[in-house]
Amino acid sequence: MGVWHIPDTEENRIRFRILPLSHTIPSPDGIEQIQKFKQVLRSKRYSENTITTYSEALKLFLVFYREKAIAEITNDDVVIYNNEYILKNNLSASYQNQIVNAIKLFFQTIRETKMLVDKIHRPKNAKTLPNVLSKEEIFRLIDLTTNIKHKTLLALIYSSGLRISEAINMKIIDIDSQRMLIHVKNAKGKKDRYTLLSTKVLELLREYYAIYKPKMFLFEGQHGEQYSSRSAQSVLQQSAKKAGITRPISLHTLRHSFATHLLESGTDLRYIQDLLGHSSPKTTMIYTHVTNTSLKKIINPFDM
Repeated sequence: MGVWHIPDTEENRIRFRILPLSHTIPSPDGIEQIQKFKQVLRSKRYSENTITTYSEALKLFLVFYREKAIAEITNDDVVIYNNEYILKNNLSASYQNQIVNAIKLFFQTIRETKMLVDKIHRPKNAKTLPNVLSKEEIFRLIDLTTNIKHKTLLALIYSSGLRISEAINMKIIDIDSQRMLIHVKNAKGKKDRYTLLSTKVLELLREYYAIYKPKMFLFEGQHGEQYSSRSAQSVLQQSAKKAGITRPISLHTLRHSFATHLLESGTDLRYIQDLLGHSSPKTTMIYTHVTNTSLKKIINPFDM
């Protein structure tokens, strides 16, 4: 399992059959346009994560058409790119949708273009259901997490329905133990909201705080920096292995489980929407397809 680093030279790329260096970067005009694109997104107050995601997606598209002037790129070129790059490399529909978002936003900022932005079609969305753990699996997973910081992090994400970015961006002052609420600030879509604070999680938080004494962020790394999402995902995978959970899960699975368990316990969908910070009730409605409360009332004809 050794790892080696070698210089990124044309000779080494030929030797290891990697695309030439010149084929991995856009044309000089493309590089300049990507920088301008980033500036436009920043002026519109897009998050740095979104700017990075869109600019990297756009870069791949402009690398594909590095021999073609940007002003000459048309809607047909997007179709060709989808077929010759996205589909040929078995990339997902969600990734393709990300590319479409980047292309649309980019060509809206270009004055001289043959691209008809409104005519750029999106891939058909796959109607996949969120992966959900049972309450027993959630509690086993958390109980078998021995490190108090890791245990508190997982318990907080599940009990409050947080996104991982919301959990690692959280500060000590965001915990309102008087009202038993958590103030989620500047979340997805630059929205603030309040969500639930569990009494048991509050006990965990106090125990965790007494040991680690974080200064700024609620969860900090070894040197006081913001805790990374990669470290949090690694914690989850280790705990899932201990709990005997073999199917693939992510930290977002805890958020999905929170919403599903609330729905199964009779919580109104509108309240769940507010707790999760969804803009549209349609997004929250997906949990009605994974709850088993109503399904349990149906008698299987095989059992009659």
